[in-house]
Amino acid sequence: MAKKQLNIQEAFLSELKNKSIPCTMFLTNGFQYKGKVIGFDTYSVMLEADGKQQVVFKHVISTIVPSKKIDTRQYTG
Repeated sequence: MAKKQLNIQEAFLSELKNKSIPCTMFLTNGFQYKGKVIGFDTYSVMLEADGKQQVVFKHVISTIVPSKKIDTRQYTG
């Protein structure tokens, strides 16, 4: 059975989550959150920083910048 290809968003978030890569999340209102992605679904991303967890809804996220380069080729082909 062929491996299911994820879309770019899922591949990017999966890599951040699976490798615990810190990132900065920029919101549409100008706020910034820094932390690690610990989960995500269709509508939200769960971020953890300083021992606290928060859910950010995807519709308010404008940009996510990882602290280091990530490789999504294994997910996207």
